[in-house]
Amino acid sequence: MPETKTTSAPAAAPVPEKQPVPQAALPKDEKTEKKSAEYRFPVGIVGVDMKEVEREVSANEPPPLPINEKLKVIGKPTPRLDGRAKVTGAAKYTADIKLSGMLFARMITSPHAHAKIKSIDTSAAEKHPRVKAIHILRNDHSEAQEQKEAGPAFAKIRYVGQPLGAVAALTQHDADEAARLVKIEYEVLPFVTGIEQSRKEDAPLIFEAPVEAKGSAGGGGGPAGVAQKGNVRGPAQQKRGDIDKGFSSSDVMIEADYRTQVQTHSPLETHGVVADWKPDQLTVYASTQGTDSVRDELAGVFKVKKSQVRVITEYMGGGFGAKFGAGNHGVLATHLSRKANAPVRLMLDRREQHLCVGNRPSSQQHMKVGAKKDGTLTALSLVNYGTAGVGTGAGATGPTQNLYTCENLLTEDYDVFTNAGPAAAFRAPGHPQGAFSLESAMDELAEKLDIDPLALREKNDESSARRAERKIGAEKIGWSARKPAGSTPGPVKRGMGVAQSIWYRFTNQDSHCQVRITRDGSVELLSSVQDIGGGIRTALAQVVAEELGLKPTDITIKIGDTNYPHGPASGGSVTTNSLTPAARNAAYAVRQQFLEQVAPQLHAKSEELSMSDGKISVTADGSRALTFKQAASKLKTDQISAQGDRKEDYVKTARKGKDRGHDSGGVGGVQFAQVAVDTETGQVRVERIVAVHDCGRPINPLALESQINGGIIQGISYALYEDRILDRQTGVMVNPNLDQYKIAGSMETPEIEIHLIEQYWGKSSTDAGPIGEPATVATAAAVANAVYNAIGVRVREIPMTPAVVLKALAEQRKLAKA
Repeated sequence: MPETKTTSAPAAAPVPEKQPVPQAALPKDEKTEKKSAEYRFPVGIVGVDMKEVEREVSANEPPPLPINEKLKVIGKPTPRLDGRAKVTGAAKYTADIKLSGMLFARMITSPHAHAKIKSIDTSAAEKHPRVKAIHILRNDHSEAQEQKEAGPAFAKIRYVGQPLGAVAALTQHDADEAARLVKIEYEVLPFVTGIEQSRKEDAPLIFEAPVEAKGSAGGGGGPAGVAQKGNVRGPAQQKRGDIDKGFSSSDVMIEADYRTQVQTHSPLETHGVVADWKPDQLTVYASTQGTDSVRDELAGVFKVKKSQVRVITEYMGGGFGAKFGAGNHGVLATHLSRKANAPVRLMLDRREQHLCVGNRPSSQQHMKVGAKKDGTLTALSLVNYGTAGVGTGAGATGPTQNLYTCENLLTEDYDVFTNAGPAAAFRAPGHPQGAFSLESAMDELAEKLDIDPLALREKNDESSARRAERKIGAEKIGWSARKPAGSTPGPVKRGMGVAQSIWYRFTNQDSHCQVRITRDGSVELLSSVQDIGGGIRTALAQVVAEELGLKPTDITIKIGDTNYPHGPASGGSVTTNSLTPAARNAAYAVRQQFLEQVAPQLHAKSEELSMSDGKISVTADGSRALTFKQAASKLKTDQISAQGDRKEDYVKTARKGKDRGHDSGGVGGVQFAQVAVDTETGQVRVERIVAVHDCGRPINPLALESQINGGIIQGISYALYEDRILDRQTGVMVNPNLDQYKIAGSMETPEIEIHLIEQYWGKSSTDAGPIGEPATVATAAAVANAVYNAIGVRVREIPMTPAVVLKALAEQRKLAKA
């Protein structure tokens, strides 16, 4: 693996004399004091523009933390608490669950892209000696086998791989064999897999009536109330100012088409569950990003109380946005468990994973940009047609709406239905597609204006964080030595490119933690939140340890179980921002209880005590102290505990003007790419990435670097390799595996250098922000801009395979001869 370099943000500026002291509240009248207090919070970018602002905080919340350099645990690189369990194989994933009498299941899926089911015959499978249960999905009115009711008994088939039912048997081999014995008679219908064909008036209809589709916790889904004609749903439109006036006042315009492909989620661990139905309790072990959302869905489907459903996810192997609900596989496994009166394990195989549980939609984007001679943007227009298969959520206009300041804007998103599996939220839904077109167009505009691409962005981007990030990244990559496009001699040409990203600061107030301390000195935190790889276990431990004066390894983190307090679903970069304030609030409340009970032992008042380095001591006299364990042994009861909730932000963010999508309302980053392009073979190799990002207060820089590394590698994979290919004659995916569906691996991973900006907003008790999305958003665009700088030919579609690059070079030669 190439070396990953990590450095800190610029050296911190001297701390102001009025740097907030956590215990110092401004005086308020007695009535108000009981409800809230005002504190001075650090706000700004460390080393750039730090200042203090006043915030009104609920009286039961802790006072503000100082900046990270004044803390002992938060902000310090901390190894993952679960790292050893994962690398040694001790960590139990859903596929590792083995229950007494457990059966194995296999789904029955459609081989056709579009069809009606005339009949299903399960008799041969039922006679299989090792089959214990079969369940076929039926339309709701037919579930009770009421044959006299009108309407088809089975759902219409709209894509290859659509789940129809499942079989449970004694072994996986038996289940696979029995699933093949189910005989289904189809009426095969005409189908369509491409956007252009599906938009035609005579195209086979995917849906006969308008449809709505909700998104998941990480995004996806289309807006409600949008027009639908034929297979096209839209436009979902955003307007600002007067677009015609904006273009008419421009001196220069760029107009071009950009295309992106369908990318499947491809987590190492496929979707799957182990369902164990009991008369009074359904227990489900699920590979999910949201234990509570799986519980809620199953409780609704099976009409039982939420308290009768328990969902457990101790560890999971990747989700990226597609693992929020129970899904057809979860519902089928539960039906089978109820019928067989035994636990049932249903893990999707790799083919099913590619076909039926999610993907990133494709896009066909028409981008138009107008600007003055000095680079000031006058108008931005983006019309996007994308397909989420039989789902919605193919929008790609977010970056155009929010990344740059432009008074006149028009964006239109259209969902085009095709006979393919439904999309799902995928790491920054719509933004890698949208950034690819917008950031490519910005580079094209810079060239037309003869302006440095960084200078053009500086002119139109009001984000103070990205301003600092551009400066750092340009220095680290050696931007000043960047050569003119296509000027490298020889067949292998090198180039540099840059692109920016944006994501939003979403907060889920339905985020709760319980922290408890027992007489033996044990400290536990409990929440139903699940760690999908971002390292929330360790971040929560750091927050609690900081508050209690302990080490992260002193804290036991229990998560991923709906029997614990409700935690947010892990997606959309919502988790750390939402849950760490709840964890700190809980730790602060239990700390107060702890100190009140321990104070008499030290002949002091609770407010005279401090907790640090594993000790409780009198602040004015350090010799009067107890170790944490000694103090815990003095508790009046065996356990004390407190629950913390995610309070509202101390200040609201108006997403307009300078606040639109950034600084106080979002995060982002600037990424620089260096590539080598072989003009004889068309092969593109990314040699180096410099990534500079902000995420509010960094809780664990080590985990943040890991997140950014992963986002970059996934973005390179999207830019150069991944592509779902459907056979136009059958609708079958021809590469539903990890052999022909190419994903970037260690050999394709470049040198990655990461720099974190430490930025404070003064908005919550931890001021932590999101990081999971931005690194993926900018990568493909940065690589594309670097490819142009290398070869002098603009590639406006991804993946930039050798064939695509050679085609672009050939077209340039043809134009040169004309």
